[in-house]
Amino acid sequence: MFSHLPTLGVGLGFREPFKSDLFLNRQQVNFLEIVAEHYLDAPMQKQQELELLASHFPIIPHAINLSLGSAEGLDTDYLRKLARLIKQLNPPWWSEHICFTKAGGVDIGHLSPLPYTKEAVEVLCRNIAEVRRWVDVPLILENITYMVALPGAQMTEAQFLTEVVERCDCGLLLDVTNLYTNAMNYGYDVHDFLQQLPWERIVQLHFVGGHWHDGILIDSHSQSTPLEVWQLMDEVVARVSVKGIVLERDENLPPFAELTEELAKAREIGRSRGRWG
Repeated sequence: MFSHLPTLGVGLGFREPFKSDLFLNRQQVNFLEIVAEHYLDAPMQKQQELELLASHFPIIPHAINLSLGSAEGLDTDYLRKLARLIKQLNPPWWSEHICFTKAGGVDIGHLSPLPYTKEAVEVLCRNIAEVRRWVDVPLILENITYMVALPGAQMTEAQFLTEVVERCDCGLLLDVTNLYTNAMNYGYDVHDFLQQLPWERIVQLHFVGGHWHDGILIDSHSQSTPLEVWQLMDEVVARVSVKGIVLERDENLPPFAELTEELAKAREIGRSRGRWG
C-alpha cells in the first residue's frame, strides 16, 4: 500500500539552535523533518535556510496548524501556502495531525483532540479530500497526546485512528511517545492499542521523552527517550517496514552528541530488524 515510498532511515526534527552542529554531524542524520509553519511566510533568511537544508538532506514537511478536524472547513489561504511549500520541496510524503487547532475563526494555539465519533470521521475525510485538491503528495496522519478525553465517543481512539486513515486512504505517522504518554495517563494497555491499528499503513515514527508532573506524563519533547518508548519502537519496527523515524526534541536541548546518540540507537534498532542501514 505504501511500500512504494522510499526508505529514508533515521531523521531529526530540525530546530534552528543546532543548525551548525547538524552540518558538522550530517552523516549521522539521514533526513530532516521541518515544521511547515516556520517557512510559510518566511523572510528571505528562512527561505535561504530551507534551501540550504534541502541541498543537503531529504526534507519531510510536518504541518501543525492545518486543523484537519475543523467542522467549519479549512483556511484556504493557509492551505495555498502549505501546498506551495510542499511543491517546492517535492517530498515523498508529508504529515499532519489528527486534531483541530481552529474553531469559530479562533486559532486555539494547541493540538486539540477530537471526539471519537462518526461525525468527526466525516469531517476529517471531507477536509482531507479538500487538501488533496491542492496537494497530490501522500499524506500521513499523526496520533496526538491529549489532557482531556472528550465525551460522546462511539469508538476507541485506536478504532478512530484506523477508521480515519482507512476511509481517507492515508498513511499513519505513529508517534510512539504519544502512544506511551496517553497509555500512562489513561491507564490502557499499549499493546492492545497497537493490535487495533492498521499496521500496513504505518509509514513513519516519532520519538522523544517527556516529563512527569503531579502524576501526569507531559508531552514536552524535553527529555531523552525513556526505556519504555525504545521498547515500543522496537516492537513496531520488528513488525512493520517503517520508512522513516524521527527524533522530535524541542525543549531543554542537550549537547548535539546526545541527540546523535539517540539517532544511533534508533538506527541500531532498524538494523537489527533489517529495516535500514
